[in-house]
Amino acid sequence: MPRDRWNVAIVTYDGLCTFEFGCMAELFGTPQPEIDPWYTLRVCSVTPGPNKAAGGFKITAPYTLRALDRAGTIIIPGWRRPLTEAPDSLLRKIRRAHADGARLVSVCSGAFVLAAAGVLDGLRATTHWAYAEELAESFPKLTIDPDVLYVDEDSVLTSAGSAAGLDLGLHLIRRDCGASVANAIARKLVIPPHREGGQQQFIDVPIDAAPDDKKLASLLDEIRHELTHPHTVVSLARRVHMSPRTFARRFKAVTGTSPHRWLTHERVRRAQMILESGTIDIETAARSAGFADAQLLRLHFKRIVGTSPTAYCKSFRGDHA
Repeated sequence: MPRDRWNVAIVTYDGLCTFEFGCMAELFGTPQPEIDPWYTLRVCSVTPGPNKAAGGFKITAPYTLRALDRAGTIIIPGWRRPLTEAPDSLLRKIRRAHADGARLVSVCSGAFVLAAAGVLDGLRATTHWAYAEELAESFPKLTIDPDVLYVDEDSVLTSAGSAAGLDLGLHLIRRDCGASVANAIARKLVIPPHREGGQQQFIDVPIDAAPDDKKLASLLDEIRHELTHPHTVVSLARRVHMSPRTFARRFKAVTGTSPHRWLTHERVRRAQMILESGTIDIETAARSAGFADAQLLRLHFKRIVGTSPTAYCKSFRGDHA
């Protein structure tokens, strides 16, 4: 029987990474009665009894690892040291779930558990930048990208440290429920609606380090309302009174990506929201989102969303299943 992706299990353990666990529990465990279908969350423990968690308290999970036998989405929120050691009971459950088609998700050092189970062999993966070298050396069959926020390999997804788990979680919600639902969840949590997985894990210059960054923040808000305009680096730089070279450098320092890549992603996000209504043809959706034609939308939509605009549109004419 195929596993139900709406059935989510989060694994706890002695030495639990509290923040990573909390992020995933908030995203997938908070009831959203206005959204149907929504996730059912089960928290399960590697070992019985209260587990120590970062911050000096203990947590008791209501379920054992048997909950992984039914879960369609399994989340490993970080892992304890030694990072390369995980109990066989957990690794066997992960392998079985992977063979059954479950989605496997790791936050931060949780990638070490997925790697130890062998489900990352031959795939791209990421983890906290501080652990990337150790992960690569310990599991040479993986391709480690130490710079990105998260990596989506369809059924196996890994994120960078701590707060990047929120980005990956919203990405999953966007895959399952669409852009408008993911944006609504982000608004409730008062966090950005989306940071592309390929963005850098960290930036060398703090966002508030220069007055020009406030100008850029305002400009980004303006651009989101002007996606159909023919923006260029030159035209955007002129609006914040910078040279094109300085603008491009500051833009990447603040957002972690290039102006062109950011703009393309915003246009795809707009197209997602338009297509979710199921009432507008692809050509109109493309032009309403700022693309020159449907062919260009299809190209970028497939690269960013992982499916075609037509398939995406059809999936939202009924329910999200």
